[in-house]
Amino acid sequence: MSALTRSAAWQALAAHQKKIAATSISALFAADPSRAERYSLAAGGISLDYSKHLIDAESMRLLAALAAQAQVPEWTGRMFAGDPINNTEGRAVLHVALRARDARAEVRETRERMRRFVDEVHGDAGITDVVNIGIGGSDLGPRMLTRALRRLSKPRPRMHFVSNIDAGDLDAALAGLAPATTLFIIASKTFTTAETMENAARARAWLTSGLGRSADLSRHLAAATANVAGAAALGVRPERVFPLWDWVGGRYSVWSAVGLPVALSAGMDAFDELLEGARAMDEHFRTTSLERNIPAVLALLEIWYVNFFGAQTRAVIPYNEDLRELPAYLQQLEMESNGKRVDRDGHEVDYDTAPVVWGASGTPSQHSFHQLLHQGTRLVPVDFIVARESNPSEAQLALAANALAQSAALAFGNPAPGAPHRALPGNRPSSTVLLSRLGPRDLGELITMYEHKVFVEGVIWNVNSFDQWGVEHGKSLARTLSPQLLDGRGAGDLDSSTRALIERLRKRD
Repeated sequence: MSALTRSAAWQALAAHQKKIAATSISALFAADPSRAERYSLAAGGISLDYSKHLIDAESMRLLAALAAQAQVPEWTGRMFAGDPINNTEGRAVLHVALRARDARAEVRETRERMRRFVDEVHGDAGITDVVNIGIGGSDLGPRMLTRALRRLSKPRPRMHFVSNIDAGDLDAALAGLAPATTLFIIASKTFTTAETMENAARARAWLTSGLGRSADLSRHLAAATANVAGAAALGVRPERVFPLWDWVGGRYSVWSAVGLPVALSAGMDAFDELLEGARAMDEHFRTTSLERNIPAVLALLEIWYVNFFGAQTRAVIPYNEDLRELPAYLQQLEMESNGKRVDRDGHEVDYDTAPVVWGASGTPSQHSFHQLLHQGTRLVPVDFIVARESNPSEAQLALAANALAQSAALAFGNPAPGAPHRALPGNRPSSTVLLSRLGPRDLGELITMYEHKVFVEGVIWNVNSFDQWGVEHGKSLARTLSPQLLDGRGAGDLDSSTRALIERLRKRD
């Protein structure tokens, strides 16, 4: 057994689970008329109702004790201080420094350069479209936030996103665009990521084909990268290369120049508001006790279900079409961070770590997978995310009503006596995260809330949340296989399945 599962805090939770599993969410509400108030938290523009969970005061006390045992406050202090807590790569983890009030000089300088660049593009009537080329954190964050803030979108430029090495992705984005009026942003920390560089090369060829070989392409290229030389080799002018740093991981980089598409679409003032929201949630997380700390409570609830109830997934359902890309963003943030089977000390864990995160926007998801949530055989905790509207329309009120109805139906079910096929068992947990409005500041708080949730989980599970060696190996293997698919040579050392698949793919009909 690992030190974690042997620990007194873990053993106490395991014993308590047997007691709480014998009750129900309905019974917990019946026993406590003030339950909704007791299990609600607020910070800035974020409110969390976690009353519809199989927990009581003792559950939360024991979970907080588990976090204290893991020294979550001490690890938080280490992260904010810039200690190299990414131990496998010997790096600090300082995405929080990108939004700090006393930001480093290089961060402030980059932000000012971003503002000048945004003003320049907005003032250039000849640029009508911007295509962001990136993958992973260089795509999911800006893609999600650009859509989430589309109510603030400027008439120009229009934003497009390309991530897949499949040429069809870039072709679809360029359909109807003109080289003379298109700007490409290539976002890659290393400027060696295969998908991004392949798409960047195709984009450059498209520009050359449309503008002529002698044309100056620099007006149509910008980059966010730590590899200035690589960007220069592609033809990006130095003043259009925006720096990234090794103390910022890709899935935490939307607060940096990787967020340029957000600033170009919604404006640099909106981007600054986004940072303000993130800064406010940083302060809440850093200074609030574990029991009243929104990211910590969300992390503890996840650990409760994953490790003591056997939950293998969590659904994220934003009841707002503008947040449609949020589940995909959180998939990377959570599963790439904590999808680990070896702890910080190099030992294989004997407990589950990150669950599968999935979801879609409501109400379309109600006609897709909610049937399984209500009457299926699997335990799937749910995060419902709802944004308030200052002057809601009838349609917006109906949207919110659907979110509240789904949360209540999961918790309390529907007995349907005499009609078992219609019965909903209930007792299915969910959190409801309410945003005061769908604006940049609240979004900054929301994304940062999930960042710190992931951090707390990683500390308790004793895993490094900031590396991704599984991803790196897959990329390395792909580089090996690409030439073998081209000429068929060197495939003898491969397994028989891969060899056979290469042969079939190389076959000419």
